[in-house]
Amino acid sequence: MLPQELIRKKRDGGTLDAAEIQFFVKGLADGSVTEGQVAALAMAVFFKGLTVDERVALTLAMRDSGDVMDWSGIDAPILDKHSTGGVGDNVSLMLAPALAACGAAVPMISGRGLGHTGGTLDKFDSIPGYQTQPDNLLFKKVVKEIGCAVIGQTGNLAPADKRFYAIRDVTGTVESIDLITASILSKKLAAGLQGLVLDVKWGTGAFMATLEDARALAESLVLVANGAGLKTTALLTDMNEPLASAAGNAVEMQNAVDFLKGTAIDNRLWDVTVAQGGELLASGGIAADAEAGAGMMREAFQSGKAAEKFAQMVHALGGPADFMEKAELYLAKAPVEAPVYAEHDGVVTGVDARAVGVAVVALGGGRRAAADVIDPSVGLTSLAGVGNTVDADAPLAIVHARTEAEAEEAAVAVRKAYTIGSAADVIDRPSVVERIAP
Repeated sequence: MLPQELIRKKRDGGTLDAAEIQFFVKGLADGSVTEGQVAALAMAVFFKGLTVDERVALTLAMRDSGDVMDWSGIDAPILDKHSTGGVGDNVSLMLAPALAACGAAVPMISGRGLGHTGGTLDKFDSIPGYQTQPDNLLFKKVVKEIGCAVIGQTGNLAPADKRFYAIRDVTGTVESIDLITASILSKKLAAGLQGLVLDVKWGTGAFMATLEDARALAESLVLVANGAGLKTTALLTDMNEPLASAAGNAVEMQNAVDFLKGTAIDNRLWDVTVAQGGELLASGGIAADAEAGAGMMREAFQSGKAAEKFAQMVHALGGPADFMEKAELYLAKAPVEAPVYAEHDGVVTGVDARAVGVAVVALGGGRRAAADVIDPSVGLTSLAGVGNTVDADAPLAIVHARTEAEAEEAAVAVRKAYTIGSAADVIDRPSVVERIAP
């Protein structure tokens, strides 16, 4: 086969068979297909699209371009989730231990912050000693003994996707739903999962700004994942405001600890976490259906079992044994804390969640360039939600910054991100908008 012939075939609207796709992915992995050829195929797919069979074949080929994890020694369903990214989205921190408390095994391979969205690994890096990049032996040991481990990509998982994504990133083809689908799922399939829930977000802080675009991505992901043999459902969730009342790294970790201990729980965060867990427990056969699974999740949180699993996981991966009891002593604190008040009293009617995320990045809580070092201490807390009253006693947020100047810059950005009106202007949006099933 010749790569240029496959490019021409797709350019002209043809359908590639599994063998042709496997040939191209092999070339991606070993470098025999040039960067220009990869870019050309990506652009052809961007304009002509892929059939469901092509998407499944591409996903499986990229999965098989590297290692596929084997969990045969664990007598529990292997479950995980994927979020398309948002602001104040620390669901993974509570979801993994709660699922483990319900009898699942959760090898959660997570990523770092991207653009305005926060990264799960960056949040765990705020815990002193916690290993986000353990070797495979320790990873498997913790999953087997504790039931969950939240880490970064390990080993040689889907290396073809890594190269494909890097080229798409500089050729204007990242937005292809077909290629997004294969990219996300190839890594999840390589993780050896038996059940997956997808949190596909829409709104001001989401990759997909409209509900229609989010639905199209969710439907593609669910169709291809199940076609590739992975039992998967998706939830469309609202990202028209930060999900938690905190945005940053150490501050979101503290928010998660408070959630697990039951001392402070954000309602929207609770709804999304419980719903995702319910879906996964049903997919894994632990619960009869998603509703029953949601009940099990609530019990795991309310009984303290999820908090116990979280503490065990943190210690097993190198963190303090008493982290849950003394999180506020271990987590870094910014030297400047300042409330941000609205320019006039009223009710929050809208939040530009992306702008909130960008404000956190500007504080040093995210990366402008890949090599940037994140300051875990900075961020925003007490973020007012839609429908909240703001006045002289109730700020829009509290800024955690390194300097007074940076705090003031963040305050300006936060004020611009908020729309203040009256209670009559508030649009009530559910946290979980829709469920997409096979």
